[in-house]
Amino acid sequence: MNYGSIAHVLGKLLIVTGSSMVLPLACSIYYRENDLFSIFISGIITILSGWPLWWFFRRHHELNIKDGFFIAVFGWVLISAVSGLPFMFHGSIPSFTDAFFEMMSGYTTTGATILTDIEVVPHGLLFWRSQTHLLGGMGFLTLTVIFLPHGMGGVRLFRAESSPGQVITKEKFIPRNRDTMIWLWGIYITLNVLETLLLCFGGMSLFDSLCHAFGTVSTSGYSSKNASIGHYDSAYFDWVIIIFMFLGGMTFMLFYHLVKGEWKTIRINTELRWYVGFLIFFCTIVALLLWKEGTYDSLGDAIRYAVFQIMSLLTTTGFTTADYEKWPQAAQMFLYASCFIGGCAGSTTSGIKVVHYVIIWKYMVATVKKIFFQPMSVATVRLNRRPVDRIIIDLSICYFIINIFLILGGGCFMVLVDDMDYVTGMSSVIASLMNIGPGFGTIGPSENYAHISAVGKWFLSWNMLVGRLEMFSALVIFYPSFWKR
Repeated sequence: MNYGSIAHVLGKLLIVTGSSMVLPLACSIYYRENDLFSIFISGIITILSGWPLWWFFRRHHELNIKDGFFIAVFGWVLISAVSGLPFMFHGSIPSFTDAFFEMMSGYTTTGATILTDIEVVPHGLLFWRSQTHLLGGMGFLTLTVIFLPHGMGGVRLFRAESSPGQVITKEKFIPRNRDTMIWLWGIYITLNVLETLLLCFGGMSLFDSLCHAFGTVSTSGYSSKNASIGHYDSAYFDWVIIIFMFLGGMTFMLFYHLVKGEWKTIRINTELRWYVGFLIFFCTIVALLLWKEGTYDSLGDAIRYAVFQIMSLLTTTGFTTADYEKWPQAAQMFLYASCFIGGCAGSTTSGIKVVHYVIIWKYMVATVKKIFFQPMSVATVRLNRRPVDRIIIDLSICYFIINIFLILGGGCFMVLVDDMDYVTGMSSVIASLMNIGPGFGTIGPSENYAHISAVGKWFLSWNMLVGRLEMFSALVIFYPSFWKR
């Protein structure tokens, strides 16, 4: 591997991370709270740590695919570590393990927290906590393009990690990757601004509007309130956030086609139709169950709470408006099932992703048809009216199976390490691997991850990274051949 080039990129990454603490610093100055020094000194330390790496290795620019994988994995570990410094210096999160867990959860858009009282944390630190969502939500869509502009390594890593939908459908976004980055960030920031304005219009403060917008469009889930969105008990806020959670779960490529007026491309998009179908199915079932059991007084309230929670879990956002563990068992079962889906490929969501379910289902139907009805036919799978290569089908099946094995193995590990009940053990791994945040059991919507042991937190932090990196990029470094020349 080209260690000089890796050092140069990691140095630049540290400089960017330290520089991005300017906004939380300004927030601290505005509110005149005691987190000013901790944010300032953390930013200086981070920038000074990255500057020598960037400067002394600035002539190293050649990067291969191994370098890209190394940067993608250890780069986010590094920035999660330094991003926890403001909390440690201030004393809000004195433990390095807890600070790392909180920041890894933020950057990977998981939204799992160890904070037992969020509202006592100073505004500057809360803004920094939510800003990690803003950076992490698009980080894996554009980071490789920013730092790997040379050669096919950066292009391949961008397609493999950030937008698997482009690999599967063979659709090109726009000719140049740097232009793609500009379009993606433009769309992303626009959605954040629109949601912020709508929340402010409804009476939410600008600070809280920004924090919740950062957590919604990036489908992350950090809130500035202990009760999450349920703190406001507002139908207006609920529906605004529902809309933007839905948009955050869409393939960002579709927004580009929308701007260009390419309606046919949107209309024939198979994954989008399935995404909407999944949402309608789960929301309808849960709403009817809540109404039938009398959980809420009116059908309108049942629909509102059901749609919000299904949208939040299916898109791996993690916001809550109610303690869904008090809902009927049947409704909880459908909530649990929605955790395994995720949004569209090429969105800010995590999880298994809708497109993999589409491919696996169509392959199953085609195979059954071939075996029992049409033995001489060729089993084909079509996506967006185009045939899917067999290697993509194998990849989807493999991706699904590995996710299930990781959940089962990880759940057993958590039960043994933390001596917790199996519901919490399995749910903690699902919530971290799928980057959802809240789960079931003692990590439910009214609980947090503070009670989990240090070993458990490091294991769940790794699961967050594996889930955000689409799994293969994080697991490939364990192959001995990866480290060979």
